[in-house]
Amino acid sequence: MKTFRGGFHVPDNKALTAEAAIEQMPAVTDYYVSLSQHIGKPAQPVVNAGDEVVEGQLIAQASSFVSANIHSPVCGEVVEIVKRKNAQGAAIECIHIKANGKQDKFSYPPLSDPMPQQIVQRIAEAGIVGMGGAGFPTAVKLQPKDPVDALIINAAECEPYLNCDNRLMIERTEGFLAGVRLIAKAIGVSDIYIGIEANKMEAYNKLLSQEGVIADSKEALASKKDGDIVVVLLKKKYPQGAEKTIIKACVNREVPVGGLPAAVGCIVDNVGTAYAVYDAVVNGAPLYKRLMTVSGRGIAAPKNLEVAIGTPLSSIVELCGGLADNTVKLVSGGPMMGFSLIDLDVTTTKTDSGFLALTDTEASTVLPTPCINCGRCASVCPMKLMPMYIDFYTTVGDTDSAIKYGALNCFECGTCAYVCPAKRPIVQSVRLTKMKAKEKK
Repeated sequence: MKTFRGGFHVPDNKALTAEAAIEQMPAVTDYYVSLSQHIGKPAQPVVNAGDEVVEGQLIAQASSFVSANIHSPVCGEVVEIVKRKNAQGAAIECIHIKANGKQDKFSYPPLSDPMPQQIVQRIAEAGIVGMGGAGFPTAVKLQPKDPVDALIINAAECEPYLNCDNRLMIERTEGFLAGVRLIAKAIGVSDIYIGIEANKMEAYNKLLSQEGVIADSKEALASKKDGDIVVVLLKKKYPQGAEKTIIKACVNREVPVGGLPAAVGCIVDNVGTAYAVYDAVVNGAPLYKRLMTVSGRGIAAPKNLEVAIGTPLSSIVELCGGLADNTVKLVSGGPMMGFSLIDLDVTTTKTDSGFLALTDTEASTVLPTPCINCGRCASVCPMKLMPMYIDFYTTVGDTDSAIKYGALNCFECGTCAYVCPAKRPIVQSVRLTKMKAKEKK
């Protein structure tokens, strides 16, 4: 099994939903579709209050090169464009759509044997973004300035509790692999890797049972054909699924500080993104729904759900049987890189891979104490940073020194905060420094 320097083993708690087959989230009455569910400029609405829309219809258009189209999750009437808070607590413009119960659906014409540029154009039309959390518009990622020779599909899903990528590979294997090959065709590469952690052996074996998919072993690689997909078994370690760490593990290349994967000839995409590409190209489906894991011991019935964007979390929790009385923390995403919520008054986006309700046996509520200079945070940091200094200088308001110690190179994996015996909120310090640096610009 391959891996990277640093990181640590964390209990994955995936057993709660590892065997739970994908279920469809029933339609709700009101959807609030965010115009900012991707990196870049918010999309520009192309509908007004009172307009009727059908499922899959374009309702907001990409407003710049780094932006993404947004489509209606349901048939209904546009009520208003209103500001609502997102998972990070920011007030974001949303299109409020009230469902009318109709079943009409819009889709693009399917593409048969498309050329690379046609694939990229369809990805842009369908509003596909990175579905592993960052939300970078995929059409932009597939047009890098640097030459690339390798595609890596991130199937590590190293965040505890989450199983949506795992279930997608098990239940929709052929569509997923077709999407991988379409991405490879779009960027013109034949070296294709899928990096998957060793706690997903059912998915691993299912992938290897497919034609044109081989294991990362000397025997298999000796007879590798052009275009074969190589499945790399990765050690179960956090944060194995970060872009830079999975590149190191799969192809032994190190992305330079401040650089993108394309700087070392790689493009990294997520499992959900690959399936969305297949769905858009082969079936003409825009991206307006996604798989997400609803888990934690505070949820009565944990599930893996396919959910339309703009669905209220309160409706999802109701479907899953409600919250336990000893729930102490609600999390949008995974427990390591997700965001704590103050309530359920938020709605889903394209980048929401999970929702967790954690009990007092799962989430620490201990208040932080002063740093004891033990150095554990530095020993596990996959980016070789000095997190204790970033936290110290942020706390005293010295943003420049926090940046000097690498705050802008941190990808907020949370390993430092997890191992800290003083329970320092180091990730929040990094985010604050990044915000202050952005304000200075």
